[in-house]
Amino acid sequence: MNSQPLARPEEVGLSSERLGRVTGWMRRQIDSGRLAGIEVLVARRGKAAFHHCEGMADIARGRPVTPATLYRLYSMNKSLTSAAVMMLYEEGHFQLDDPISRFIPDFSGQRVWSGGGFGATQSEPALRDITFRDLLTHTSGLTYGFMQANPVDAMYREQNIDRLGLEMSLTEFVGKVAKLPLVAQPGTRWNYSVSTDVLCRLIEVMSGRPYDAFLTERLLKPLGMEDTTFNVSSDRIDRLSACYAPGPDGRPELQDDPATSRFAGPLKTPFGGALVSTASDYMRFCQFLLSKGACGGTHLLGRKTVELMMMNHLGGDLAAMGQPRFAESTFHGIGFGLGFSVLIDPTRAQIVGSPGECGWGGMASTAYWVDPAEDLAVVMMAQLIPSSRYPLRRELRVLTYQAIVD
Repeated sequence: MNSQPLARPEEVGLSSERLGRVTGWMRRQIDSGRLAGIEVLVARRGKAAFHHCEGMADIARGRPVTPATLYRLYSMNKSLTSAAVMMLYEEGHFQLDDPISRFIPDFSGQRVWSGGGFGATQSEPALRDITFRDLLTHTSGLTYGFMQANPVDAMYREQNIDRLGLEMSLTEFVGKVAKLPLVAQPGTRWNYSVSTDVLCRLIEVMSGRPYDAFLTERLLKPLGMEDTTFNVSSDRIDRLSACYAPGPDGRPELQDDPATSRFAGPLKTPFGGALVSTASDYMRFCQFLLSKGACGGTHLLGRKTVELMMMNHLGGDLAAMGQPRFAESTFHGIGFGLGFSVLIDPTRAQIVGSPGECGWGGMASTAYWVDPAEDLAVVMMAQLIPSSRYPLRRELRVLTYQAIVD
């Protein structure tokens, strides 16, 4: 376990008294029955200044949340994968606007859904092939089966696309996805999708290494993320939190038992949403972003590359890019960089924060954000599906930022 020693909040411009409001808020989530457990870690100016756990990681077994608790990251895995992809960008393997069909020919000459229902869809030729930038920004025209927004989503469900890691390899996965129509012309609309999983396969093709091996060797190990893994070994299974969903009375009801979880056994294919981690481990990645790619006296990514990742690469905000059905973010005032959201305008987003702040979350109510202007990083870990059930992230933002006094 990689817990960091805590600095006095006042040493980094935070108020101990005001941070106490975060503790009170966390307790209310447990007492009200919203959550089974929650963990929050706040760092500023390179030092952890607040780390608190509340509630139970596993209600049935009586295990409390501790700094050693392991959480399913789901989409918080995407940011890590994107950083790994940009390492290959720095090595000259591709340019952002290169078509991915250079490496996976199946993605050449795709078609785009233009109308019609499931079983009678109409399509038109894509005006161009999907690029690396499209994948990194979720403007590829790919989708998720769980969206249930159009007939293409239904095709994904029919092909079991969302079952990646359980039933198919990355090679099989991209072969299936490439045959299905896109939901929009590449580069024209933001739509949350399996884009990052396609990037996992591209990492393999470009590097010649399995995705999980590349990510571990090039990013996780150098950052000291020792508890971040695709498979929870038997000697650590008692650290894996249970995952919950709201029951009929609104209180947490078991959704995924650690003993029988797919995260407890080897996946057929590690992919872009399959990691588990601790709050302390993920904070190491946050500090990596804030330090512009620096790690222990060297750089895993160059400063300018990280700065490029943290810029908005959309023509506007998410709302202007097509009113997406689902995102781990609000839509107005939020753009998207190369692997995570970017705050463009706090007034339009109606959230406290700084322009240029980046972050993302996972479907089990995990979240992180880094604010370069305030040299601030925050990690929140919980295990409740769906993440949209309660406004946890917005509430925590207010409580974190109100504690800044210098």
